[in-house]
Amino acid sequence: MKFDMGSTTLSGLGKSTVGSSDDLGSLIRLLIAAAEPLEGKFNGAGKVAFDSFKARADEITAALNGSLQAILGGQSGMDSAFTTGDQEQESNAHQNMAGANFDAARFSGR
Repeated sequence: MKFDMGSTTLSGLGKSTVGSSDDLGSLIRLLIAAAEPLEGKFNGAGKVAFDSFKARADEITAALNGSLQAILGGQSGMDSAFTTGDQEQESNAHQNMAGANFDAARFSGR
């Protein structure tokens, strides 16, 4: 299995996640607005559930956005780890190449 990821993949994903967080809040507000015509049409448990959702819409939005922020934090941490690892790998390669005796590895008839 080969794992190949570009150097900007995680930072790009982070930017998309930030936009998704804003979009999610807007979509929940649109859902509540779209449900307005249903106000008063429910009875019993349906009314209780509808009223509860409507009353908790801000709480639900905050919880979902909090979850997205946690995902964003994880993406940022992974991006930092991959970037640091890439830089360390380059540094180690240069150090090892500087200490290598390439002349000793030549296959000449001398």
